[in-house]
Amino acid sequence: MGAVERRWHTVGADNRLAHGAGMGCHPPMKPDLSFEQTAWDNGLRLVAGVDEVGRGPLAGPVTAAAVILNPDAIPDGLNDSKALTARRREALAVCLHATARVAIVHVGVEEIDALNILRASHVAMVRAIQQLSPGPDFALIDGNQMPRDLPCAGQTLVKGDGRSLSIAAASIVAKVARDRIMEDLAQQHPGYGWERNAGYPTPEHKAALRDIGVTPHHRRSFAPVRNILYQENSPTP
Repeated sequence: MGAVERRWHTVGADNRLAHGAGMGCHPPMKPDLSFEQTAWDNGLRLVAGVDEVGRGPLAGPVTAAAVILNPDAIPDGLNDSKALTARRREALAVCLHATARVAIVHVGVEEIDALNILRASHVAMVRAIQQLSPGPDFALIDGNQMPRDLPCAGQTLVKGDGRSLSIAAASIVAKVARDRIMEDLAQQHPGYGWERNAGYPTPEHKAALRDIGVTPHHRRSFAPVRNILYQENSPTP
């Protein structure tokens, strides 16, 4: 996407960046631009929303996206990806790739097992931010923990995908991208239902782990997978 046609100021931030955080106030029913506007009002010209998907699955990558919305071309209907149908997510993802700056990063199972899933998800977030060009002045991060080595100033937002339009946008493009990967992997490894469960530990997936076994795309640091491997490697009495 080309440069946004809107003039933004460049001055320092102040305490208004904490607006709505830790104040005991109720979050809005749907995401809006209030957090982005606070950053813009403080001279932070480019604001990225950042979210991840895939921390809970037993298989596949963890995926993060960073999105800088064009304030003059925001698609209608942005919301937490979990509140949208797959068809609506796909349509919104197409619009976002056409109108916004979008970066998506996948961190694979080897790195997840080496780092742990929380750290791997944070690494994916940081890499996504780093891939945006030009980089953001400020990042709105979904969750309650700030990733280390963030390349810009930032703010965490609990349930941010339901509060910030930028984070909602990131949640949508991240989920669409990861779901496509899992659908492709399901073709290579039938029987686990990844095209339906995206690698999450559904009864179907766990039964396939027991009956078919562990694939190279399973996370060996996760207990259900680790337990299967232990049983396979244990000597038969």
